[in-house]
Amino acid sequence: MSWSSSSSGYCSTDSDSEQELQQFYTAHTSTFRNKHTPAEDDPVDWRKQELSVSEIQQKVKEYNAQINSNLYMVLNRDGSYTGFIKVLFKLSRPVSLPPPRSPSPPASGPEGAVLTRRTSFYLPRDAAKHLHVSSHTQVREVITALLNKFTVVDNPAKFALFERSERHGQVYLKKLGDEECPLQLRLCAGPSEKSLSFVLKENETGEVNWEAFSLPELKNFMRILQKEEEDHVRQIIRRYSLAREKMREALKHFSTPG
Repeated sequence: MSWSSSSSGYCSTDSDSEQELQQFYTAHTSTFRNKHTPAEDDPVDWRKQELSVSEIQQKVKEYNAQINSNLYMVLNRDGSYTGFIKVLFKLSRPVSLPPPRSPSPPASGPEGAVLTRRTSFYLPRDAAKHLHVSSHTQVREVITALLNKFTVVDNPAKFALFERSERHGQVYLKKLGDEECPLQLRLCAGPSEKSLSFVLKENETGEVNWEAFSLPELKNFMRILQKEEEDHVRQIIRRYSLAREKMREALKHFSTPG
């Protein structure tokens, strides 16, 4: 299956999956090595690599020679280039879809306000998308395009794009700035996903800012929480009922004192 958008110029291919992240490290705030570990064990900062036009040409050739698919990078005359980036979804909260189209007019609330119903659902945690982007495409544009692929109507500011890398058995996860260009990082890192991959997560800023959610979203969250609570209560009641029955059966084997 494939998607395309004439307005954004993005396209994607079939979903993929990747193993769960084992450890999380933030390169901005902490350095995870002891005194005996050499500095070269730190994750590479691809932003520091400023390339000339000739260096870009060489790297594009090297990149295309290493990949095992048709997801090539293409160099343009102006020195820019286009290519594909793969983004893995790691969302822990549900996202909202627009209300289904209905021939009947939407319901009206107090004072004639139009009420719209949204559908909330959990995206597959290990879903992945390939986006066709340019070397000038920034992180915020990538996030918006990813949400459009799933017709997600949530505010893009609720999400963040992270770069993930593996070095010497450790995993590093670092949040990308809105103005960074993922394809430039992809070119500098090469096609290896161990060297660099991209992950979409919620934009965690500490506590959840519930005021950023719309009323229909909050109501959907409440329904989901209520259902989870009811399921949990039923499981507890069932477990205690089974334990009570087993104790009653055990008591039957004891003779009653006369």
